[in-house]
Amino acid sequence: MRIGLLTDGGYPYATGESRLWCDRLVRGLPQHEFDLFALSRSADQERRGWVRLPDRVGRVRTAPLWTHEEDARHTGRPRRLTGRIATGLGRAYGRRDRRRFTAHVTALVGAVCAGQETAPGAGRAAGSTPGSEPLGQDTAAADLFTEGLYGLAELAQEHGGLHTALRSEATVRIVESACRAPGTGRTVHSATVPDYLAFAAELERALRPLSLDWYDEDGLGAVDLCHAASGGAAALPGLLAKRFFGVPLLVTEHGVPLRAHYLAAPEAPLGAPVRALLANFHGLLASEVYRQAALITPGNTHVRRWQERFGADRNKLRTVYPGMEAERFGAVGEGDDEGGPGTLVWIGRIEPAKDLIALLHAFAEVHRAEPDARLRIFGAPVQGGEGETYLAQCQALAAQLFPDEAADAHAVGASPVTFEEIGGPEVPDLAEAYAAGGVVVLSSVVEGFPISLVEAMFCGRATVSTDVGAVVEVVGGTGLVVPPRNPKALADACLALLRDPERRARLGAAARARALELFTVEQNLTAFRGIYLDLVGHAPARWPEPPDSQDPAGPPRPFATPPEAHVLGGLPLEPVASGSARVPSWAIGAEGVCAGARGAGDGDA
Repeated sequence: MRIGLLTDGGYPYATGESRLWCDRLVRGLPQHEFDLFALSRSADQERRGWVRLPDRVGRVRTAPLWTHEEDARHTGRPRRLTGRIATGLGRAYGRRDRRRFTAHVTALVGAVCAGQETAPGAGRAAGSTPGSEPLGQDTAAADLFTEGLYGLAELAQEHGGLHTALRSEATVRIVESACRAPGTGRTVHSATVPDYLAFAAELERALRPLSLDWYDEDGLGAVDLCHAASGGAAALPGLLAKRFFGVPLLVTEHGVPLRAHYLAAPEAPLGAPVRALLANFHGLLASEVYRQAALITPGNTHVRRWQERFGADRNKLRTVYPGMEAERFGAVGEGDDEGGPGTLVWIGRIEPAKDLIALLHAFAEVHRAEPDARLRIFGAPVQGGEGETYLAQCQALAAQLFPDEAADAHAVGASPVTFEEIGGPEVPDLAEAYAAGGVVVLSSVVEGFPISLVEAMFCGRATVSTDVGAVVEVVGGTGLVVPPRNPKALADACLALLRDPERRARLGAAARARALELFTVEQNLTAFRGIYLDLVGHAPARWPEPPDSQDPAGPPRPFATPPEAHVLGGLPLEPVASGSARVPSWAIGAEGVCAGARGAGDGDA
């Protein structure tokens, strides 16, 4: 079958998120053909190019969401069809279309302004705790939102011009009127003219996928299944593919884009009213994506809880852990402490969310109790000034806590804490880094799916982690888990394992067995192989009726595309379609093959 893989700032770009997961999925399911529909997030991402794509990738369409150019085109890459934003410049809407546009924007913006303020701290009742209140949107706001969203999509496909219209003065006036309407939240009601302008600009950027030229019989109309590699903007083309062509939508989320939006909101260069409006918009969009998806595959239970809070039906949810390559860590044996049993190892990107400050304070306690203990920090700062500044801060703190002490006047002192990068002669690869110590530590205050913990488990290492994100779910009972921002608890757990080699070896062996059972590439591919066949096999379809039938499209026929149809020479096939009379790509010509087989059999008889 043909799969439309939808990404936002991810595959096939070399610097994209979930790049490895998408590449393993495409390469690991050779029986399917993949068309890529990718949104890019920055000029730098475009400049760095793509990963090498396998032959089973049929077509690639891309569209930039970072540029203000109305018709951004790219050339020079094989098998690439660049997404074009149909702006309709030079063509003003007629009177009827202006009324349609006004009605749809009024409905969408009205829903956003009237929706519950879901940004962190917005509209929270006195005495309530963060996360205790429901985040779902009410039904009336959801209905208005979908009415406006799909209405604008249809207008964009018919006449274009959406880019210009959303940045017009008319849109700003609609935003102003909706923000001042009775019943809006206090934060939204306090918006001023700069806030109206900023939100209109952000709304136009968020709705750019509506104006792409992907929605035709050669684009998303030609695929049998849309698989969105994340929610939010990536899933928006999947919503329209289902709306226009009846293509089933599968949504996979290893993290929660909405959660990431909340975490970044306080640092965003936008006012509180704009942040509240954007939070409402993304909350309503997430709810609609979850409602329309045929199946949702969260990467862990932590993500699943967020999805349920935004209206995802539990019957549509199936947890599928992201697969990781266990073979690259196979050389690191269980209980093999090459770096010494008294060495703690931390591996990851150096940024404030990893809370290396707490780890250094915890290791100060460990070093006082065990003077021979060492801490090796492997990683590079995240891109940008913040990462470099945080690394310098951590190095300064380490120098203050652990001054170089020499045994005598002629010796050179050495710090028990080292900051290293993987790739040097001493630690040439990632597996060697995990092998450098007896205990792997994770000290984060924010974490989604802890990849470094899974890698440590593949290496048979005992772990000490903070209780954030999906850590408890991943570790199970094979490691020690402590509260975040608690250096004393982190130090006590590290000391407990450093002083008990038998327990350390036992936990490491259990961790390796758990990782091999749950987190391999093979289990991930097996899950999606079955999911693809199940979704296409159970998608509603229509059988063509004779020309004299009152309903040429025919009645809906569930299970009209059974998985057995993939075996040629089996069931006799009729042309089938999802929604309209659309024949799945893998079924084209199958009827003739089966008919030929039957005719040959009749002749032999």
